[in-house]
Amino acid sequence: MIHTHSLDRAARYYPERVALASNGKSSTFRELHDRVGRIAAALSRRGFRVGDRLALLLPNEPEYIELVYACAWLGVIVVPLNTRLSIVEIDRILADSGPHGLISHSSLPAPTMKIPWQRVLDQEPLDVPGDSCPEAIYDPGAILALIYTSGTTGHPKGAVLTHANIMANIHHAAYWMPYGEGGVYLHAAPIFHILDLPFMFAAPALGARQVTIPKFSAKSFCEAVQCERVTHTVLAPTMINSLTQFPDLKKYDLSGLQQVAYGGSPMAPELVHRTREVLPGVKLIQGYGLTETGFLTGLRDQEHTEKRLMSCGRTCPGIDLRVVDEAGKEAGVGQHGELVARGANVMSRYWNNPQETALAVRDGMFRTGDVAYRDAEGFFYILDRLKDMIVTGGENVYCGEVEAVIYEHPAVCEVAVFGIPDPRWGELVMACVVLKPGKTLNADDLIVHCRRSLANYKIPRRIEFSEIELPKSGSGKILKRMLREHFWTHQERAVA
Repeated sequence: MIHTHSLDRAARYYPERVALASNGKSSTFRELHDRVGRIAAALSRRGFRVGDRLALLLPNEPEYIELVYACAWLGVIVVPLNTRLSIVEIDRILADSGPHGLISHSSLPAPTMKIPWQRVLDQEPLDVPGDSCPEAIYDPGAILALIYTSGTTGHPKGAVLTHANIMANIHHAAYWMPYGEGGVYLHAAPIFHILDLPFMFAAPALGARQVTIPKFSAKSFCEAVQCERVTHTVLAPTMINSLTQFPDLKKYDLSGLQQVAYGGSPMAPELVHRTREVLPGVKLIQGYGLTETGFLTGLRDQEHTEKRLMSCGRTCPGIDLRVVDEAGKEAGVGQHGELVARGANVMSRYWNNPQETALAVRDGMFRTGDVAYRDAEGFFYILDRLKDMIVTGGENVYCGEVEAVIYEHPAVCEVAVFGIPDPRWGELVMACVVLKPGKTLNADDLIVHCRRSLANYKIPRRIEFSEIELPKSGSGKILKRMLREHFWTHQERAVA
């Protein structure tokens, strides 16, 4: 289905317009459509049929996009693998998804799991002769991808996303981040992540050119934006943080950049202000969502007012999002509870995991695991992950609130706040901090800074400074699980 409404549509409406560009090379929509058809034929010749899985372990390059399009054409289920995972973690996903094939790159970890057919793409390019290709499938319920959750709170689970799920995401993305024909979208965030993947199909559907960079850095981003006159992109807050601190930023012509959407994790108000300063002509859009749901809310540029900088925005038509209490009853305005969602964008199930599926869905609503509240005008505010919320002496502490205050300190580059066990209080608030180059700060001064804005029980009782950047998932989320696990070894959560 999605092929008909994205690449095939572009080939019919904009055949000679540039579709894909990277490293000085480009192809039109007609050329791209023809090549994808040949790739689909090659995969079909290799025995791939509707419902078979093809795992991809590749950097952000045109070949990645072409392979995903070919899978969508055939009804083959693509399994995008996180390039930052260890071999053990990749093997675990391969064992769960059971792919018929794996296409990888020699620069990335080589899995040990035995797969029926494998190809290292940069060493043995795919043979794509001009064979006739099967008719593209048109089935809204066909599975397009198994996208595995980031594993920030445990082992990854495979979210089953259909063609219809991603089509709904395209419509929702266009609602918050509209761009006209002739726009240029940069894949700066990892393609394997739900933050970026829908735009692969949204771009051709709307006649936009796509540009790729193999891996994000502030330098490669600025070079691509300047060279390709990029108009739109999606970034994780950690990427934006890197851009705002890039000393050569003003050497590049970024005037073509119109909109930057950000998501994957919250962005502190201080970072929003810095972004406004260094990219004054760029409109900001915050997107909130999950692997299982795609986009759920958006905060538009004009809604980035001081009182709403901690909001993740409102839903668009087609998404039902609510805050509910522990019994599943909808909470009132301003009351805290868990966010639950339903809509055409929400996954149907986890792959091979009926137990987790049953836990994730209650009364037809998907449980996000995020603690939030809604204001009187329908704006939602994420307070924390249910599993990340700290309970100290019976008081709830939301890590995001503490992190936002710490980010206001001019010496702080990165921070992660999490709970550590304490025999008296159940948990204590801990902060792990990375300073900006050349800056100095000690724990006492940071505590004084926090006391200006936070209640006493929210003040970090332990602060550690790291000389290296904090561990992150492929989407740029800080992996708090890795930071806190040595504190919780052989411990039970001593909280209610």
